Amino acid sequence: MVRDGLHYALAFTAAGCLLWWLAGVWAGVPLWAAGAFSLYFFRDPEREIPQGDVAVCPADGKVLSVVPAGPELTRISIFMNVFDVHVNRAPIGGRIVEVAHRKGRFLIASRDRAALENEQNSVVIESEGTRVLFRQIAGLIARRIVFYKKPGDFVTKGERVGLIKFGSRVDVFLGPEWEPTVRAGQRVKAGASILARRRAPA
Repeated sequence: MVRDGLHYALAFTAAGCLLWWLAGVWAGVPLWAAGAFSLYFFRDPEREIPQGDVAVCPADGKVLSVVPAGPELTRISIFMNVFDVHVNRAPIGGRIVEVAHRKGRFLIASRDRAALENEQNSVVIESEGTRVLFRQIAGLIARRIVFYKKPGDFVTKGERVGLIKFGSRVDVFLGPEWEPTVRAGQRVKAGASILARRRAPA
C-alpha cells in the first residue's frame, strides 16, 4: 500500500471519531467509509513483469485510444477511474533524461482536450536505440501528480515511479521501433500488461 493511504485513512477515522463523540455514531459513518476507501484506493499490489523486448503499461485502466501522434509516433492513452490502482510504473527500463511538470486545467481526463490543457508531468526514458515518453495527466477529480524520480535516474521496466490521486490518465508516445499490442477498450494493468513489442531491426 502507498503510505498516503494510511495518512488519509487515519485522518478520516480520527475525524469520524470526533463527530461520533459530538453528534452520535451515525455522524461518523461517512468519514469512516471514506477512510476505508482510502485504504482501497491506495493499494499497491505486486505485479509479475513480462520479460523480453517489450514495453509494459504504465497504468491500470482502460485503453482510450491507439492513434498516430505526429511523424512516426503512436500515442496510447489509458484512463484510470477511481476504482483502478493508481500507482504508475516505468514502461521500459533505462535512464530518465527529462522530467517536465506543466500546470493546467482539470478537465475530465477521458476527453481529448485533457491531453493538451490539463496539468501534467512528462517523462522521457532513454534506452538502447529508443526513447519513450509518457505523461501523467491530472483529471477532474485528480488534483495531485506524484513522481518519485529525477533526470539521470535509472529505472527498470515495471518499476514504480509515481502515482496520480483520484482518477486520471496516462499517455504513452512510442516511436516506429515499437509495435503496439493493445487496442481501444482493453483493460490493462500497470507493469503486467504488454503495451508494445520492439520490432526487429530492418
